[in-house]
Amino acid sequence: MGEELGVSDEVLWHRVVNGDGDAFGVLFDRHYDRVWRHALRVLGVAHVAEDVVAVVFYEAWRRRANVRMVNESILPWLLITANNTLRNHVRQQRRYRHFLTQLPPPEHSADIAEDIAQADESQLRASALKEAFAQLRPPERDVLTLCILEGMGAKEAGAALGIADGTVKSRLHRAKSRLGTLYNQVMHEEEPDARTTLGWRTS
Repeated sequence: MGEELGVSDEVLWHRVVNGDGDAFGVLFDRHYDRVWRHALRVLGVAHVAEDVVAVVFYEAWRRRANVRMVNESILPWLLITANNTLRNHVRQQRRYRHFLTQLPPPEHSADIAEDIAQADESQLRASALKEAFAQLRPPERDVLTLCILEGMGAKEAGAALGIADGTVKSRLHRAKSRLGTLYNQVMHEEEPDARTTLGWRTS
């Protein structure tokens, strides 16, 4: 399928809509890494990120007649679908953690306080940022994903989200500000004495 390398996503997707599995395979190979890296940023676990990517591409095939292209690319649609999948995963994990808190503690639990105290602070910051990102509203996550993580301009992101360029800019500003607030809240909950602040500017 080397001859397909120079063919746009949009042309290939027309074939996919008509049931062309080979064209879908080309698009899968073309965008797998980008979607996987985004999922890994949020989750931090490679094999779970792979599961998310599988769901995203399954949804792309299942909903192939309704996929929106942006500048002849399917990538923005895939990333937004990844955010929806990640949100569902985080909810499931929260329910699972809540379930675990209801269980009685083991009779002879080891004291791991020292191990926790010695954990790398950068891991704490990364975990807090992931938790804060997961708490954002879907429109906030989507605009940050497209504009910050993927480096898209306001026009391209607006086309993917179905909103005006100016709306993208204002939404991005609010999303950055709210992410910073949530991040600091999570850090305060995890480590009350932490004074680390978010690297992205919120002003």
